[in-house]
Amino acid sequence: MYGQRVIAAVLDFCRDIREVAEPGALLLNYANPNAMVTWACNAYGKVRTIGLCHGEIHGEHQIADALGIPHEELDFICAGLNHQTWYISVKHNGQELRDQILAGFLNHPVLKEQEKVRIDILRRIGYYSTESNGHLSEYLAWYRKRPEEIKDWISLDSWIHGETGGYLRVTREERNWFETEYPKILAEPPRKYDGSERGREHGSFILEGLETRRPYRGHFNVVNNGCITNLPDDCIVEVPCYVDGNGISVPRVGDLPAACAAICSQSVWVQRLAVEAAVKGDVQLLKQAALLDPLTGAVCNPPEVWQMVDEMLIAQEAWLPQYGTAIARAKETFAQGNLLPTRSGYRGAARLREKSVAEVAAEHKKRSITADK
Repeated sequence: MYGQRVIAAVLDFCRDIREVAEPGALLLNYANPNAMVTWACNAYGKVRTIGLCHGEIHGEHQIADALGIPHEELDFICAGLNHQTWYISVKHNGQELRDQILAGFLNHPVLKEQEKVRIDILRRIGYYSTESNGHLSEYLAWYRKRPEEIKDWISLDSWIHGETGGYLRVTREERNWFETEYPKILAEPPRKYDGSERGREHGSFILEGLETRRPYRGHFNVVNNGCITNLPDDCIVEVPCYVDGNGISVPRVGDLPAACAAICSQSVWVQRLAVEAAVKGDVQLLKQAALLDPLTGAVCNPPEVWQMVDEMLIAQEAWLPQYGTAIARAKETFAQGNLLPTRSGYRGAARLREKSVAEVAAEHKKRSITADK
């Protein structure tokens, strides 16, 4: 559903780019669901689009921490789909360390508690995944299927480690805080940026490489085109790329390990159906995509999936112009009653209280003082 809303918007961006930008303009996409959006822009928006995500960058630093080796001394090769990308090689001074990663995480006092899903996948599949503990569990059928077991797999010390609706809670809190603080921020003198606080996000490094010819290597989301040989050519893969004055180069990775490819292949078809549904406004394709989603399939039966999608279409009508006819029909169905029962009042297995504006403001102040120190 996230993809349906975002794709409807970004295809308008692509139309603008085609009409007014220089030929060959490059779109850098940070919007999620990254693979779906990047796929839609390339295949249907007719704009060359590179998807960017910092999950892979964060995972590199986690592995370095687990191994006790400075990040800058390690060489990573990561490949797969966004949010299901795998560290297939981790080398230090030319020596492969992938077989030491599991022990490193199990012996780490913090990561072993925060990343239980990722560690379990590493134990069973043999490769560490890029995505946060909570986020990875959203793409798999095994960890969020039974409410009474969810807290065994997650940590509630941060929303990113698996809290039910955690991202929604945090964004609401920040929105409410921003609405209160924005007039104060607007009245302050503009900040001056001198480049000394450059972050690790790929975007600025890509622009620098293209404009100055300074080489940069990162992991980007691109049209596969044979890079990963056991995934479809037209899907969007997250793989090592090189940037310099000649543009963006994508080396050939070859086959993913079989189990990694199998997990990714499930998602490729969900993504394909969801992208085509968003572009065409095809509610049948949308419901099939939801049906094939691993976590949805682990929890809901087919009639429940159909009703759930109808309910979500109605709730999100303002952002889904391509589904006008389907939404009208869904409203008629709901008006008739005879709906499948749902768990009234159920808020999820691991949901935390939304903080007040004052509480969020106090946290911002605390972070600011810590940063100054």
